[in-house]
Amino acid sequence: MPNDKFNYLLRLGDNALILSQRLSQWCGKGPALEEDMALSNVALDLLGQARLWLAYAAEEEGRGRDEDQLAFLRDAHQFSNVLLVEQANGSYADTLVRQFLFDTWHYFLLQGLTASSDARIAGIAEKSLKEVSYHLRRSSDLMVRLGDGTRESQRKMQRAVDDIWMFTGEMMQSDALDAAMSAAGIAPDPAGVRASWLAHVSVIFDEATLNLPPTDAWMQKGGKQGVHTEHMGYLLAEMQFMQRAYPGAQW
Repeated sequence: MPNDKFNYLLRLGDNALILSQRLSQWCGKGPALEEDMALSNVALDLLGQARLWLAYAAEEEGRGRDEDQLAFLRDAHQFSNVLLVEQANGSYADTLVRQFLFDTWHYFLLQGLTASSDARIAGIAEKSLKEVSYHLRRSSDLMVRLGDGTRESQRKMQRAVDDIWMFTGEMMQSDALDAAMSAAGIAPDPAGVRASWLAHVSVIFDEATLNLPPTDAWMQKGGKQGVHTEHMGYLLAEMQFMQRAYPGAQW
């Protein structure tokens, strides 16, 4: 289909955009000053990546829209991010576990995209990978420090893992679009990404003394197809307010 690349670029951009919005909600509320700044910097990195992906998507679509219009003038069912990134921040343990599980997948996906047959995708992936390498080192380190920390921190981390695990499978479940992009050499095979993801997650969980949930557990899905959780509407209402209230507003 002629719009396959556009739709795939939307997925990449939407994942980064929605998680960036979630992390920005921690600004000024982090558990420590260093963490507050670190989360804000990760959010900014992801926002920059979202802009690159969505700008390319807008060009590929060829309908005169730009990255701002794709970000602020679509409704929830038109977003194709995975369900994991839209989940509520919850406690700091919830946020950290969500970040680690996403960072691991994001790192190996971008690593595969650097070999894309599309030179622009490969270039964006290479630039983004430098930032995401730091994201993964940071979240992996914190998983170990808090998982293998006090009895209370270990309990909170394990509960966060158990609560959010059902949203991880969707990232690596292949659908028709994933298959088409892989066949065209534009994107890596999700099965290969899953193997690398699981290997890294297993190592970190072992170091963090956290129990790895069953890898064949039932998983939530639907985000890639525009079917989202109740959290998405509230998130977009906050993120899109200015553009919806003042159409066409510019800085």
